[in-house]
Amino acid sequence: MPGSHVVKTFSILPISFVLLLLLAATRAAYDYREALSKSLLYFEAQRSGHLPYHQRVTWRGHSGLTDGLEQGVDLVGGYYDAGDHVKFGLPMAFTITMLSWGVMENGDAIAAAGEFEHSLEAIKWGTDYFIKAHTHPNVLWAEVGDGDTDHSCWQRPEDMTTSRQAYKIDAEHPGSELAGETAAAMAAASIVFKKTNPRYSHLLLRHAEQLFEFGDKYRGRYHLSVPAAKSYYPSLSGYGDELLWAALWLHRATGREYYLQYAVDKAYTLGGAAWAISEFSWDIKYAGVQILASKLLMEGGGGGGGGGLPDQQRNTLQQYRSKAEHYLCSCLGMNSNDSNVRRTPGGLLFVRRWNNMQYVAGAAFLLIVFSDQLALAHEDLHCPRGPLSPQEVLSFAKNQMDYVLGSNPMGISYMVGFGPRYPTSVHHRAASTVAYKKDKSFIGCAQGFDAWFGQQMPNPNVLVGAIVGGPGAEDEFSDARGNYMQTEACTYNTAQMVGVFARFSQPERR
Repeated sequence: MPGSHVVKTFSILPISFVLLLLLAATRAAYDYREALSKSLLYFEAQRSGHLPYHQRVTWRGHSGLTDGLEQGVDLVGGYYDAGDHVKFGLPMAFTITMLSWGVMENGDAIAAAGEFEHSLEAIKWGTDYFIKAHTHPNVLWAEVGDGDTDHSCWQRPEDMTTSRQAYKIDAEHPGSELAGETAAAMAAASIVFKKTNPRYSHLLLRHAEQLFEFGDKYRGRYHLSVPAAKSYYPSLSGYGDELLWAALWLHRATGREYYLQYAVDKAYTLGGAAWAISEFSWDIKYAGVQILASKLLMEGGGGGGGGGLPDQQRNTLQQYRSKAEHYLCSCLGMNSNDSNVRRTPGGLLFVRRWNNMQYVAGAAFLLIVFSDQLALAHEDLHCPRGPLSPQEVLSFAKNQMDYVLGSNPMGISYMVGFGPRYPTSVHHRAASTVAYKKDKSFIGCAQGFDAWFGQQMPNPNVLVGAIVGGPGAEDEFSDARGNYMQTEACTYNTAQMVGVFARFSQPERR
């Protein structure tokens, strides 16, 4: 545990933190460019809909081609969130927001790796679906499929016989989290496409503005309007973070004062400048909101140190920044209270047992974003236990990333297909079943469990680029298909790491 073996002085860093940095410095560098390429390949394995002719993951086939038909709307496309075949709107939108942010921060590195077009394709596969799902200014289709029936089957997506019921939010059945996150995704993506596809960028921005207005005007918890999502992706944090998140992304995309003032005026009522937390995820986005607000402050609204901003805005953004620093310091083990994030004996940040890698990926991304911003401003990160230079913050993020790629007590890469050892029994229906293109014989629900799920053998298809849930609190990991807490991979795990891999893919920037 961090904090159980620290030296409590005011002048030196905790020994645990120093040791982690020294360990990171002595490790051999990984091929981060390869990790970047494979992370983008993963999204092709998660595609729903009619696959394009240049599809690189050739063991996948077309699926979900009648999605939305019963409701009279075209909902073909988008992504399956994990190892099942439900299209959940909230985590899908978060996936696209984080992919877009990664491209914004490290687009040059992604281009240098020859992956820029693939990154745009990964984003556009999601935003094309959101455009379809946003059928009216105040209507957004939230989900396709039903988790309960889906989880009772072990079938390839090409064989699906489970429910493809579609669910929506509207003015009478609001869902501010979903509307806000989808607005954020489309606003962030509009920035990415601004130069390469300005017409598409403008279309995304128009949808984003409508969705933000919808989510703000008709407020409500989305899983109350879409009960089918409650057992799988309930919004425990409420919708305050998503509305602030969307406002800041819209401000970044449009430059409109209205969106910045919204984030300032609602900073406390919606929790952005009030909540000091120690995790970042598809549900709890306050840390991301706070980092975005901090960047705006440090960029100064046109002047250094916030000098180009009115006092009210600068002062409120400073409160956002103080909460952002609380999050970062908690990840670094540098807070003075018990709010520091736990670590495994091997040094991995550990938030909870189920899919812990999503929290590691999010922390690594936010740490590198803030580190780069600190470096530009020639500032240190000031934590209760002492200051850290931008390079020290960056080194810790790299330490986490290297753990994911293989520098861990198990000696295993938690990115599938990377390195000599990685999980081979990923909890994933399509990967664990014979490819449809190889054998088109229909596989039924129970048959899939008997013939494929229960087989004690590696998956026939390698889910390259997937980042699985990862090890437990003691660095232990069991590579078993039924061990879904550790072996299931999710799009939002890998989405957050794309920007991290890109950042370290250029040796001169490590």
